[in-house]
Amino acid sequence: MDSTNTSPLSRKPDRWRNILLWTLAVLMMLVAVVYQRRTGPTYPKRGEITVAGQEQKYRLIRSEYSYQDARVVLPDLGEGAKGTLYFKRFKTADEFTAVPLAREEQDGEIELAALLPRQPAAGKLEYYLTVDAGNQTHRIPEGPDNVVIRFKDHVPTALLASHVLLMFFAVLIGMRAGLGAIVGDWRIRVLSWITFVGMSLGGMVLGPIVQKYAFGAYWTGFPWGGDWTDNKMLIMWVVWLIACTTIGLRPKKKELIGRVVVVIAMLVMTVVYLIPHSMRGSELDYEKLEQGVHPKDAIGTGR
Repeated sequence: MDSTNTSPLSRKPDRWRNILLWTLAVLMMLVAVVYQRRTGPTYPKRGEITVAGQEQKYRLIRSEYSYQDARVVLPDLGEGAKGTLYFKRFKTADEFTAVPLAREEQDGEIELAALLPRQPAAGKLEYYLTVDAGNQTHRIPEGPDNVVIRFKDHVPTALLASHVLLMFFAVLIGMRAGLGAIVGDWRIRVLSWITFVGMSLGGMVLGPIVQKYAFGAYWTGFPWGGDWTDNKMLIMWVVWLIACTTIGLRPKKKELIGRVVVVIAMLVMTVVYLIPHSMRGSELDYEKLEQGVHPKDAIGTGR
């Protein structure tokens, strides 16, 4: 990084370097967002089962609305295939309930399916399946672990879309600001402030409203809870606030400290987006529910 008295941020970058920086920023944003989404606890559980020498891929649901049952689906495994869905409330001493899989046609495709009963917002069920097919009994998923599904209330589409788009926008601009800070791009000051404003609106304003609709609480992170999504958002927001405060609104003779802080803010953002989304999120306490507590007041933070 250049630390001379002449501000490197007063020099305009050449066209091709600017294109390269934006391309890298887009790629970094897409990788971070897709990785976080696909590794999160609400992304469908994917796997495959081999029957009679043929591999069949499946997707097991891990998120559903609280106003409807959750449909668990397996692909057609042959005429003689039979299966059972086993489920119970998450983190309870309940016995597993068994529901036979039915052979159904959906959109022209034959499937094996059964329904999980709907739960209040933040309620969770754990489940697994067994299938008799190809002269073998298969457990899905394989191994001792079960699939966990969380239910949520409906969030208005426009609100959710605004929240998601603003966060994607903030991440993109933040990545570009950090890359620009490394090479001495004159735009990093305005890009850093745009990142902070976008994150404030998308994450600190719309984010809690989305959570209120989905789970009945605006904020379950620090200092009231351990929700990782809220805490990650808070960390990113504070770091970008520090970066913008450091870099200020006007050019300085020595920009090195500001550039370093912006790079750190970009790195923190990257690390945050490498942590799966919705980890330790809102979770219904069934013990409180059985004590007569209203479902909205029985929601805590998952462990």
